[in-house]
Amino acid sequence: MIRYTLRCDREHEFEAWFASSAAYDAAAAAGENICVVCGSTKVEKAIMAPAVAGSRAGESMTLAAVDPRQKAFLTAVREFRQKVTENADYVGNRFAEEARKIHYQETPSRSIYGEATPDDARSLAEEGVSFHPLPPLPDKAN
Repeated sequence: MIRYTLRCDREHEFEAWFASSAAYDAAAAAGENICVVCGSTKVEKAIMAPAVAGSRAGESMTLAAVDPRQKAFLTAVREFRQKVTENADYVGNRFAEEARKIHYQETPSRSIYGEATPDDARSLAEEGVSFHPLPPLPDKAN
């Protein structure tokens, strides 16, 4: 048996037991891992601090733990991104075009977010168009 700490897309963490690592992989592939708090099926393994047997029988020690400052930082980044997405218009890959229209007052001022190529971002900066990239969520790539 193996125990994993799991996390859903709404950040609920819970533990689950599996017969093996392969059993977890099979359940994940089949969408059978479900959040016990909200019922979400978007569930992944959370970072865990493994326990290793110590020198005396029954003794264990933690090898690694999540730094509370890192957890607080990630929470702040998630909250920031959520506020932007809730309070701004998503313009997709038209970000540079829409930012220019707002900057040159061709359209009413409003908050927007979307995607821009590095060349588009460089060009916007050279024109004096004010914008800021949204910080990426590191756990989305891991």
